[in-house]
Amino acid sequence: MYLKKLELSGFKSFVPILSKFQMFYFYILKSLKSSKYYIGSTNNIDTRINLHNAGMVKSTKPDKPWIVIYNELFDNLEDARTREVQVKKWKSRKAIERLFLNI
Repeated sequence: MYLKKLELSGFKSFVPILSKFQMFYFYILKSLKSSKYYIGSTNNIDTRINLHNAGMVKSTKPDKPWIVIYNELFDNLEDARTREVQVKKWKSRKAIERLFLNI
């Protein structure tokens, strides 16, 4: 949205520079219905949570609504996905909870 405002304001030349600073997220969601966790990564956390809560993600549809309870920022998607895989391998709910309960 910010980039579109810049284009409309006549600052079109700054758009490519700003787009290089895109951030990527590793995130953990918690279901308000079942208290289950979902671990994922994305380049747009707001859009992604909306997709989860709209029932557009098959694996989270039965347990909606979801809230973001934890996230980490990365410079690239590869690092965010690596972190996602790392945390998913823990498989322990207590290990995962240590990420956000000890903050």
